[in-house]
Amino acid sequence: MNLADSRTGPVRGRPRSEAVERAIIEGVMKLLEEGVPLAELSIERIARTAGVGKAAIYRRWSGKEELFVDVVRAAEPPDAELPGTSMRDDLVVLLESLRQRGLLSRSSAILHNVHAQMKSSPKVWTAYHNLVVAPRRRLGVEVLRRGQRNGELREDVDVELLNDLFVGPMLLRSVMRPDADLPDGLSEQIVDTLLEGLRPVSSPPP
Repeated sequence: MNLADSRTGPVRGRPRSEAVERAIIEGVMKLLEEGVPLAELSIERIARTAGVGKAAIYRRWSGKEELFVDVVRAAEPPDAELPGTSMRDDLVVLLESLRQRGLLSRSSAILHNVHAQMKSSPKVWTAYHNLVVAPRRRLGVEVLRRGQRNGELREDVDVELLNDLFVGPMLLRSVMRPDADLPDGLSEQIVDTLLEGLRPVSSPPP
């Protein structure tokens, strides 16, 4: 994965070196795997572990919070590209990405550790929400709006609320019920169950 391409926003400073950037992210992962809490990860310690200077880190990230977000992104499965064939297909892909992240979080000690620690660090959680969660949510809402424009979804439903209704069951199983099954086909089951009552009256089921 090209880590430089995974972030949005203007590029700061000199051109990025992917090798240096990867060394920094892998340095943070190494420290986390050794059990070092996020709160104790200083830029100095990260630079020493990665074998780079502190300036190399500050040229790429404004602070630890933004760096930690990219560490989580590097550990998570990449966001899937939407097929764009229909609202239903796009929703299935979005939920499937969420299911895969849930499965990986259960099996990856580093992801489980980081996700747990992020919740106790308001700055890191805010950065993760702004840079990762919010764009994913906007994408889901836009898929639903496009479905309304295309006649695949009733026009009288609140797409913001509806997005929560689609995502909620998968989040519940992934986060609130870590013992719950996340089987193959769950994404399709959630989407199709909800769409059954949300299509325009004149639209036949696919």
